[in-house]
Amino acid sequence: MQSFAFIVFLNDIWFYYQFHNIMRFSFHRQKSLPTLLGFAMVLLMVVACQKNVNSKDSSDSSEDIVLAESHQDYDFPFYDPSLSLEERVQDLISRLTLEEKADQMMHNTNAIERLGIPPYSWWNEALHGVGRSGVATVFPQAIGLGATFDDELALRVSSAISDEARAMHNAAKAKGYYKRYSGLTFWTPNINIFRDPRWGRGQETYGEDPYLTSRLGTAFVKGLQGDNPNYLKTAACAKHYAVHSGPEKLRHEFDAEANPKDLWETYLPAFEALVQADVESVMCAYNSTNGAPCCANTYLISDVLLNKWGFKGHVLSDCWAIVDFYTPSDKGGHGAVETAAQASALAVKNRVSLNCGSTYLEGIPEAVKQGLLTEAEVDRELATLLKTRFKLGLFDPLGSHHYDDIPIDVVDSDEHRALAREVAQKGIVMLKNNGALPLKNDLARYFVTGPNAANSDILLGNYFGVNPKLVTVLEGIAGAVDHASQLQYRMGIMLDRPNSNPQDWTTPNAGKSDATIAVLGISGLLEGEEGESIASATLGDRFEYGLPENQLEFLRKLRKEAGERPIITVVTGGSPIDLAEVEALSDAVLFVWYPGEEGGNAVADIIFGKVSPSGRLPITFPKSYEQLPAYEDYTMKGRTYKYMEKEPLYPFGFGLSYTLFTYGSPKLSSKSITSNDTVTVSVEVTNSGKVDSDEVVQLYVADMEASFEVPNFQLQGVKRSHFNAGESKTLTFELGPKAFEMVNDKGERLIEPGTFKIYIGGSSPMGRSTDLGAPQMAETTVEVR
Repeated sequence: MQSFAFIVFLNDIWFYYQFHNIMRFSFHRQKSLPTLLGFAMVLLMVVACQKNVNSKDSSDSSEDIVLAESHQDYDFPFYDPSLSLEERVQDLISRLTLEEKADQMMHNTNAIERLGIPPYSWWNEALHGVGRSGVATVFPQAIGLGATFDDELALRVSSAISDEARAMHNAAKAKGYYKRYSGLTFWTPNINIFRDPRWGRGQETYGEDPYLTSRLGTAFVKGLQGDNPNYLKTAACAKHYAVHSGPEKLRHEFDAEANPKDLWETYLPAFEALVQADVESVMCAYNSTNGAPCCANTYLISDVLLNKWGFKGHVLSDCWAIVDFYTPSDKGGHGAVETAAQASALAVKNRVSLNCGSTYLEGIPEAVKQGLLTEAEVDRELATLLKTRFKLGLFDPLGSHHYDDIPIDVVDSDEHRALAREVAQKGIVMLKNNGALPLKNDLARYFVTGPNAANSDILLGNYFGVNPKLVTVLEGIAGAVDHASQLQYRMGIMLDRPNSNPQDWTTPNAGKSDATIAVLGISGLLEGEEGESIASATLGDRFEYGLPENQLEFLRKLRKEAGERPIITVVTGGSPIDLAEVEALSDAVLFVWYPGEEGGNAVADIIFGKVSPSGRLPITFPKSYEQLPAYEDYTMKGRTYKYMEKEPLYPFGFGLSYTLFTYGSPKLSSKSITSNDTVTVSVEVTNSGKVDSDEVVQLYVADMEASFEVPNFQLQGVKRSHFNAGESKTLTFELGPKAFEMVNDKGERLIEPGTFKIYIGGSSPMGRSTDLGAPQMAETTVEVR
C-alpha cells in the first residue's frame, strides 16, 4: 500500500504540473491550438486514471472550505506565486461580485468557497505582545518600553511578538479557526504624541517626544514586519493618523485644531518616519482634524500621506469611525453626510481601503447603485488592500516561506520571558532614593502592602494578552528574599475608595518591619480607552491628577507607624501622577508603569540591587494640571519639555541610578559647519560609582538665535550603554542637517544660520533635573553658516 500511495503521490504532482503549464501557456504565451489540444488529451487520460485511484481511497470531505494554502482543487491564476503581485491581485478582483468586493473590504471577511478563500479578520492587536488572542508573552505596556529609550530593545521585543504571532496564527489555521485576533495584520504601534497627561490612552504611546517616538516606532515596525524581501512576517500599522490624543468622551465628534507649526513639528513626524520605514498600513482616527474627519481628510490622506510621503500601503478606519460620518453632530458624531452609502463613498474616495466597522458591507454596493461611487474606485482600494494579504503569503502554498515553520513553543518561551523581564527592568524609573535602596534581601522582616501588591491587573495595561504565569510584585519580592527572613502581606486598602471596615490591622506592621514596600498607583480600571476603564466616570481619561485620596491617607498612616524605618513606594500607572506628597512620605519611589508578566520579578531585581535602575521618563510630570493649557486645546505651547516654561515635578528624560555618572567636555569634529554638513559630537562618560549600571545618554539641540518661536531644546540623539563600576567610555553622535532644522509658523522646515547649543547628559536640560539628582549635563555650541 505504501508503494501504491507513493505512485499516486507522483501522479498527483505530474498532473498538477501539467495543469499549471497549460494555465501559463493559455494565459501568457498563447501557444498554438494543436499544442494545447495535445496537452488536453494527455490530461484527460490522467484524469480518468485519477478518478480510478480516488475511488479506491476516497476521504470524508467534511470541510466546507478548502484553504488557500492547499488549493489544488481551486487552481486559479491568483494562486500562482510565479505571477506578479499586480497580476494576481487583478485576477482575484476580476472574479468577485460587487457584494464580495465590499465584504473583502470589511474587517471581518467571509469565505468565498467557490474560490477556496477562507475567512479572514484584519483586526488583530500586538501593542505589547499578541493581544486578545490567547496565551502569549505579556511585555510591559508601550509607555514602559518608551521609558527604556532603547530602539534596539524595541526591535527585539517586536521580533519576539511577530514570532509568537506567526506561531499562533499557524496553529489556529491548522485547526480551521479564523477568529478575530488570530490573523497577521496588527494594528500597532500607537505613535500619537502623549501631549496631555489626562489622556487615558497615553499609556499606549511611547511618550511626548516625536524623535523618541519615531525611533521606537520604526524599530517596532521592522520587528513586526520582518526582513524577508518577498514576504511580510506580519503587517504593522501606524495609528491614529494624525492629531489624536483625547478627550476620550468626545473622540467621535471632536475637532482637533492644529496650526501648521504644531502639525509638522509635533503631530506628523513620527508618522512620516514610519512611512519611510515601509509600515504596511495607517489607521485614520475617529476625530476630525482642522474641520474634516480624519478618515475623510483630503489634506492628511491624499496630500500628505499618499502624495508628499509616497505611502504605498493601505489606509484603514478606526473601528466604526465611518459611522461617525453620518451620525448627527447633536448625537455625538460628525454629521458630515446623512447615509451609510454617502459615508462609504466619502471614505473610499478619500482612499480608505479597509472599514473596521459595519458601513462598507451594504454602503458600497448602494453607493455604486446611486452613482456616488464607481466600481473602478472600489477596485482601486480593494487592490491596495489585497496586496497586504498576498505579501503575507496567505494565497501561497504552505511552506513557501520559513514563517510557516515557526513552532508554537516560541510562545512565552523562556527566552521571551527573560526579554519581558529585561524590558521591565530597563523601564522602571527611580524618582527618589535617600539611600534606602537597594535593600538587602536577608533582613529580619519585610512588610508588603497596598492595593496593587498582589494585583495582576497592574501588570497588563490595555490591549494585552493572557498568561498563566503572571508575576505580581508580591510574588517577585517573595521569590527574592532570603528564606531566613519573614515576609508579611496585607492589602490594607482598596484601589480608589475608603475601606468599609473602619478597623486598621495593616499600618501597624510598618512599625514592626525592617522595611515596608507599599505598592500604590492606578490601573486600567481608572485609565484607558473609552469603554475599557470600568471604574472611570470620565471614560478612561484622568481629571484627578493625584493618587486616590484613600491611598495618600494610607501612606500617611504607614509613615507615622514606620518612624525611621524605610518605606519604599512602588507606583503603577501609565501616565503622569502628582507624586509630590508620595515623595515626601517615602524614602524611595519607583515608577514601574504596567510592567508585564515578569513585572514582579523586575521590581524585586531593582529593590534588592540585582539590577541598577536605568529607566527614564518619556513624558513630563507637571506639578499640577494648572500648569497646562486646557485638555481640548491642541496647541503645543506650554506643553511637554519642548515648550513648557514652568518648572515640572519631574522632567522628561529623568531617572536616578544606584551609581553616579559624570560627563566630560564634548568634542566636535568642527565648531563651524554649513547647513548641509554633518557634525560628529563625542563625549566621555564615566561610571564614577561602585555599582555596574546602564546609562541613558541623551543629546539635545537648541537654536539660540532663531527668528521665530522654536522649542526650548529637542532630543536629537540617545544611546543606552552599560558601564561597569569605574568604567569610562567615549560615545559618539552624528548630527546631520535634520538635527538643526526648525519649523516656522507656516509649517516649513528650514535651517537658519546661527549658534546652536548641544547638551549631553542623563536627562533633559531642564533645571529641575539636576535639582533632583541627575548628573550635570555637558554643553557645547556649534555655528551653522
